[in-house]
Amino acid sequence: MAALRRRAAAAAVLLPLLLVGSCGGGPSLENQGAVTAPPGDSKHLTIGTAGFTESDLLAQMYALLLKQAGYRTKILSVANRELYEPALESGQIDVVPEYAATFADWLNAKTNGAKAPPVGSPDLDATMKALHGLAAPRGLAVLDPGRAVDQNAFAVTTAYAKQHRLKTLSDLGASGLGVRLAAGDECVRRPYCEPGLKKTYGIDVTGVDPKGVGTTQSKKAVQDGKSQMMLTTTTDATLSDFGLVLLADDKRLQNADYIVPVVNRARAGSERVADALGALNSVLTTQDLASMNQQVDSWRRLPEDVARSYLESKGLLKRSTTRS
Repeated sequence: MAALRRRAAAAAVLLPLLLVGSCGGGPSLENQGAVTAPPGDSKHLTIGTAGFTESDLLAQMYALLLKQAGYRTKILSVANRELYEPALESGQIDVVPEYAATFADWLNAKTNGAKAPPVGSPDLDATMKALHGLAAPRGLAVLDPGRAVDQNAFAVTTAYAKQHRLKTLSDLGASGLGVRLAAGDECVRRPYCEPGLKKTYGIDVTGVDPKGVGTTQSKKAVQDGKSQMMLTTTTDATLSDFGLVLLADDKRLQNADYIVPVVNRARAGSERVADALGALNSVLTTQDLASMNQQVDSWRRLPEDVARSYLESKGLLKRSTTRS
């Protein structure tokens, strides 16, 4: 998976969802004529969340915007893509927040086999083209991406960056410094991690400390100087708590994991749904998501409250209509 996906426990409703979802009510790849039907506009929409903080926040924002647009909404927590994507095809879930490159590669593997060459890339246009082509035969519509992106990212301490005048990964490569990298154990073979850092940036990775992606253990290892850099994500909410700062991926090593709403076309493919959700595109940034993640993860605020406050602050939600 292209970026760390924090997950909570699945909701109790998963069992009936899985049992019914296995029957499949959406258009099969053998019945692609079904996807040519006019896009639907159901008045009752179910928004899926993958159960980790960022997905919960996005689902809450989607629900609030759709409710304001006149829809009745509910949120369903489904802990992994293997469950919620079939439910999205069948119409048990109508809308879900996704990540463009990761979802494109997932659908590609599902359609063409696990060994199919990846279609997600750092090029957003190419990634979206591939994603649209893979989603449509399954009765899914992928809406426009905004500015927010949750990609893999690399962090060092603020003091280390200042000492060596580092702002980008290119700066680190040019410095000739050897760095020990705190990351997942798969980093040694993943093209976006150690091999990519060496090939794309010329960074001297002296070793990988397998403490996980974005974990507290990885952050403490860098904070304490046992490692010099760590693998995390662009929306990591707690970097500043450990005195860490991201180095910019200035040569675009990472895939275009921009946030995109994916909908069941037969139930939520209308322009009204697209317009309601598209309102986020002009305002939501990667930094906004990181801030909201922090409010939930560090300040223990409820995702619904954080989502509502954000939408109100941006003028996307009328204060008089937010409470039911």
